[in-house]
Amino acid sequence: MSLFRHKGRRVPQLHTTALPDMIFTILFFFIMVTHLRQVTLKVQYRVPQGTQLTKLAKKSTTTYIYVGHPLKVMKGIDSPKTCIQVNDKIMDCDMVTDYMVEERKRLLPEDREQMTVVIKADRHTEMETIGQLKQALRKAGALRIHYSAEKEI
Repeated sequence: MSLFRHKGRRVPQLHTTALPDMIFTILFFFIMVTHLRQVTLKVQYRVPQGTQLTKLAKKSTTTYIYVGHPLKVMKGIDSPKTCIQVNDKIMDCDMVTDYMVEERKRLLPEDREQMTVVIKADRHTEMETIGQLKQALRKAGALRIHYSAEKEI
């Protein structure tokens, strides 16, 4: 005969009162740290390598311009031609000027001086295309231009 009698063992119930708080905390964490891509790339580019790289300070006044070969053959555009993409649109230099003028108007007056354009160009892009793009940006008053590069190995 056993000294200890085990009555039917029961599994204790799980308290779920704090579960919604934990779920919302984790959800809030992932919302804060997730970076969502805002631009769908339509051009293919491989940035050149550089040795003296710096990070941008204020990204809210930054406009990204992608220069490279189109990913798909588009109507009226030959495949080997270099394309300029601003946001989700393929543009030529005149359209870039108009877009940047409008973008500059939308900014607050104190942010207009901090307006920065980052050119992410393919490493094999002709300098003629970059020169035309820079002239278009000058006409629009966008004088702070940065070039994107990856760190040299």
